[in-house]
Amino acid sequence: MTNKQIARLKLACFILALLPLIRLVAAVFLDKLGANPVEFITRNTGDWTLYLLCMTLAITPLRKLLHWPWLIRFRRMTGLFTFFYAILHFTTFLWFDHFFDWQEMWLDVLKRPFITVGFTAFVLLIPLALTSTNRMIRLLGGKFWQRLHRLVYIVAVLGVLHYTWMKAGKHDFSQPVLFGLIVALLLMLRLWWRWFGRDPVVVLK
Repeated sequence: MTNKQIARLKLACFILALLPLIRLVAAVFLDKLGANPVEFITRNTGDWTLYLLCMTLAITPLRKLLHWPWLIRFRRMTGLFTFFYAILHFTTFLWFDHFFDWQEMWLDVLKRPFITVGFTAFVLLIPLALTSTNRMIRLLGGKFWQRLHRLVYIVAVLGVLHYTWMKAGKHDFSQPVLFGLIVALLLMLRLWWRWFGRDPVVVLK
C-alpha cells in the first residue's frame, strides 16, 4: 500500500472516529437524548471508549495475521481517539454528576467500586496519551516506552470490569461478555506470540 493510499485511509478513519461525537452533538440539539440525557451521554462516550480501545488492541494481531505491516500506522490515531472519548466520558461524570466539585467526585470514586475501576483506567490512559509522540519515544527510549505502553492491557481489563459492573444493576451481561471475550482473545494472541514466537494456527479464507 502506497503512502498516498494510507493517507487517504487515515483521513477516512479520522472522520469515522469523529462520527459518534457528531451524532451525539446532533442528538443534543435535536433533543433526542431520551428521558435521561446524562445517562445517554455517559453510556455513549463510555461505549465508544471501549470500542476504540478494542480497535487499538486489534491492530497488532491483525497486522501479524494478515501480514499488513501498514496497519501499525493507524494505532496511534485509534489510541488517541480512545483517550479523547475517555475524556468526554470522564468530563460528563465530573460535570453533570458532580458539577466540577472535585472533593465530591473523589469521595464518589472511593465509595463506588465500579467508578474506582473506571477512574483508575482513565488515569492510566493519561501517560499513554502524553507519550504517544515520536519525540517522547526518543526521549524515553524505545524499550522503556514499550514497557510503559503495556499499561494499555491493564486499562482494557479495567475497562471491561467497569463496564460489567455498570451493567450488573440492569442484569444485562450480553455486551460485557462480548467485550470480555474480545479483550481476552487479543491478549491471549499477544501471550502466544511472546511465548512461542510464531503465529497460532489460524485459517483465514
